[in-house]
Amino acid sequence: MLSAPSAAAQPSMLDLDSLRTGGKRVVARALALVETRRGAPDLVALLDQAAQAGKAHVLGLTGPPGVGKSTLTNALVQRARAAGRTVAVLAVDPSSRRTGGALLGDRARMKTDPEDRGVFVRSMAARDRLGGLSDDSVAAVVLLRAVYDLVIVETVGVGQSEADISLVADTVVLCIQPASGDSLQFMKAGVMELPDIIVVTKADMKEVARRAASEVAGALSLSGSGAAGWTVPVIRLSAATGEGLEAFDDAVSRHLAFMDEDSRRAAHRAAQEEKWVEEAVRVRFGTHGLARARRLVLGAKTPFAREAELAALLTSGQG
Repeated sequence: MLSAPSAAAQPSMLDLDSLRTGGKRVVARALALVETRRGAPDLVALLDQAAQAGKAHVLGLTGPPGVGKSTLTNALVQRARAAGRTVAVLAVDPSSRRTGGALLGDRARMKTDPEDRGVFVRSMAARDRLGGLSDDSVAAVVLLRAVYDLVIVETVGVGQSEADISLVADTVVLCIQPASGDSLQFMKAGVMELPDIIVVTKADMKEVARRAASEVAGALSLSGSGAAGWTVPVIRLSAATGEGLEAFDDAVSRHLAFMDEDSRRAAHRAAQEEKWVEEAVRVRFGTHGLARARRLVLGAKTPFAREAELAALLTSGQG
């Protein structure tokens, strides 16, 4: 995954300026390179440059299939564009057992204008990562957040392994469907430790949605969730009718302001970078390889350069 093809086979590399000015086709080409040329020196340099230039707020949406994540994403895209913000959506789909590629179910449900240069939608496969984010997905988010104002990452399924969404998101949103028993299941699985905001979807179900929100609030009180100083809000929302969208926008804005206090977002992203490197090494070389990697003294300081250096050392047997 991290090795590069021969120089003769390598296409010309993009730079960050061309990504920001070249439109959807150039961004799509860059993401294709992420999937085919991981570890190539020029791509590593581009990813590290993008990691330092990430301007976007990254919103991670997670929850079980059918909960309404795609409907919510559509509403959020429309509201962001109405406010003049550019948006990228990365829908991490289940992988095809035959080809390993994304099944594209989420992208098929996205209702966006293909002529709108301010919206970019891409599906990527979860591959063998139970948490829903492959190493390629992490790199894709890094590129997208350096180009767009808002990046929405919609992940597969839910469970304790879904903690992968925290590898890239500034704000994690857990979506729960009324009358599904999700709140008890999530409390058992430890998922309540993950979200910054919880959304009970399909609020037009009225009393059922209110009861679900009450159950979730109870589960939160038992789990001790949320970062120190942040109280996780529970919002009843119907993306189809618009109910709760203003409250959701307010919660996201408040969490973004919270993250920008005392350099919390910078510290959060620095911790994410450490995890990116560890997870990439673990996937390729296993737990034993990660233990070896932790003992190495590296020259590289940026995350993707460190990943490439570790891969080279471990592959050559020097680690």
